[in-house]
Amino acid sequence: MSAACRVDQRPNRTRSRAALLTAGAAVAALLLSACTSGGTSGGSGNTNFVAGKDGVDTVAKGSRSAIPDLSGKTVDGKQLDVADYKGKVVVLNVWGSWCPPCRAEAKNLETVYQSTKDQGVQFVGINTRDGGTSLPKAFEEQYGISYPSLYDPSGKLMLRFRKGTLNPQLIPSTLIIDRDGKIAARTLQALSEENLRKMLKPVLAEK
Repeated sequence: MSAACRVDQRPNRTRSRAALLTAGAAVAALLLSACTSGGTSGGSGNTNFVAGKDGVDTVAKGSRSAIPDLSGKTVDGKQLDVADYKGKVVVLNVWGSWCPPCRAEAKNLETVYQSTKDQGVQFVGINTRDGGTSLPKAFEEQYGISYPSLYDPSGKLMLRFRKGTLNPQLIPSTLIIDRDGKIAARTLQALSEENLRKMLKPVLAEK
């Protein structure tokens, strides 16, 4: 092989390595965004959400949709039906032990739960994409989570919501359910304590 051929191949190898590195970075960014990104929910559907500040969408009281059946086994193996909390404001948080933003917001959720549960607020988690209950149990113990979480490894509970309400690729997500069992607000990103309180306050104030 001539020296000219060998020289021509070096840039090709360099370009190939650069292309692989770029592709790898793109895949990593996609995987990360599946856990951390906010934005609109997947699919289309008339969910009547109005975009607001800090990534929180709301629905006017007369335009809200009822939540689907959300019942089943919890991470602790107990039976739970969210419908039993009708008459309370429910904060519904979708999370996974594998998700860094879920870890970042966990203590915020527990802090707000402790300060509002005597005001008629119930927190419920939906644990998703964990292949067993040992990791979510350890997560709850580590972050002091005292409210229950439905165990939903395949995401089937999320798919029961009206199209456009939640996006299974955007974890964590949080919904505020009003006292009539209807969806009043949502966010498809991790929450600070301040933003969670802002999100909850107007629904809690409703009569």
